Amino acid sequence: MIVRWLPRALNDRRNQVSYIFQRNPQAAVRLETLVRSQSELLHSYPLAGRIGRQKGTRELVVPNSSYVIIYRIDEKAQQVHILRLLHGAQQWPPEEE
Repeated sequence: MIVRWLPRALNDRRNQVSYIFQRNPQAAVRLETLVRSQSELLHSYPLAGRIGRQKGTRELVVPNSSYVIIYRIDEKAQQVHILRLLHGAQQWPPEEE
């Protein structure tokens, strides 16, 4: 399957890595490597993540971190859409959705 990072997820990724980079550049590089590796895993194993808290989503924990990749599978298009990259302490799903 094709893995696509949607704009909001890309923004999450940039913000998370930038925030960590300001405090610990090596940790930011490690996080980026882990996130990339996990998202690439979805290419071959789209069901790797657990069933998500929001209907129609799945959640893949980024190992050795507190981050979760939130995604949706589009079987018809043969694509995985990454919706969000969130820290485990962030509220998900948002109350308004």
